[in-house]
Amino acid sequence: MYNPDFMRAAIVLATENISSNAWWPFGCVIVKDGKIVWQWNNRVTSSNDPTAHAEIVAIRDACQNLQSFQLDGCEVYTSCEPCPMCLWALYRARPKKIYYANTRADAATIGFDDNMLYEEMALPLDQRNIPLEQILRSEALESFELWKEKHDRIPY
Repeated sequence: MYNPDFMRAAIVLATENISSNAWWPFGCVIVKDGKIVWQWNNRVTSSNDPTAHAEIVAIRDACQNLQSFQLDGCEVYTSCEPCPMCLWALYRARPKKIYYANTRADAATIGFDDNMLYEEMALPLDQRNIPLEQILRSEALESFELWKEKHDRIPY
């Protein structure tokens, strides 16, 4: 069951980001056992890092705080429906639930339109706006073979 106070905390982070001139109106709170384990707002322009979305920064810091590469047992409260990058990162982190407030359609109305990314992902690789070209696969496969043979690997 969601806790509206946690979503309000994410919304406050998004609002504070505007008033502090960190620019982008997004906030994220990660909760475990009824307590906030980490919270962040968007840092893309203030850190010159295109991956510093609120969810990504919160995931990084929460995982360090929890000393785990996964968010087992955690809930994520984000002020907006996650973009494709953040959604994938959240899936990789495996929280038990994600709550969001604004929709991606709401974000598009203020200039944060991710529809192009969804459309790009549906295209064949050779038809995308940024070309992808596979090279040196046979050389790269060696690292995968070594991984398969490693007996003390940590599964992901």
